Amino acid sequence: MPDPFSLSVIVPVWMEAAGVTDTLRALQPIRNRGHEVVVVDGGSTDRTVELARPLCDRVVVSEKGRALQMNAGAAVAKGDLQLFLHADTRLPEEALEHLASFVHSRRAWGRFDVRLSGERLLFRVIAWFMNQRSRLSGICTGDQAIFVRRDVFDALDGFHPMPLMEDVEFSRRLCLVSHPFCIKEPVVTDSRRWQKYGAWRTIFLMWQLRWRYWRGESPESLAQIYRSDVRNASK
Repeated sequence: MPDPFSLSVIVPVWMEAAGVTDTLRALQPIRNRGHEVVVVDGGSTDRTVELARPLCDRVVVSEKGRALQMNAGAAVAKGDLQLFLHADTRLPEEALEHLASFVHSRRAWGRFDVRLSGERLLFRVIAWFMNQRSRLSGICTGDQAIFVRRDVFDALDGFHPMPLMEDVEFSRRLCLVSHPFCIKEPVVTDSRRWQKYGAWRTIFLMWQLRWRYWRGESPESLAQIYRSDVRNASK
């Protein structure tokens, strides 16, 4: 039986040659069921685009910036349901069945629970708090694979072109339309960032940035703080 919706999976990438092949291979079952995968590159100078082309339906090149890239992908996407997937995140095998349940609901948008890869107990705790916070507030992050009906995305003019917190800002506006449809079967996102920069350091940085954002600091200044912290952690 065909799925009762058409899906566009939009994957923003930048310098992802090391992992883009695995990311897109994991999406081939979705393509085999008639849905599309759109890759949006932000000007990579490695082999990201070359490796992506055979494994997706379309590659779009845009200005660098996740919000800009996701909007560029949505502009050419054909599906009546759009799902925004980070390049280091994997959908569950039954994703299409869960999305069919969403389509039959009255919700305008939704997201998955998230699980961090790796076996550390701390990663399970982090994911639990992320999912509980999202369930209570309705606000979610891009790691949770936001999906939204195309007409709703267009009516809200998509993601605001901001260098950080575009997912939080967008989900705040989406909550004015409906509470999110929450899929409990998790997507799995790579824990390499947490491992590379330190789990506790990353937790503190993420909460600090969100707190300062809620206090009214601009995404531009928060992006500078984020880049500075990442540079210091890499030394």
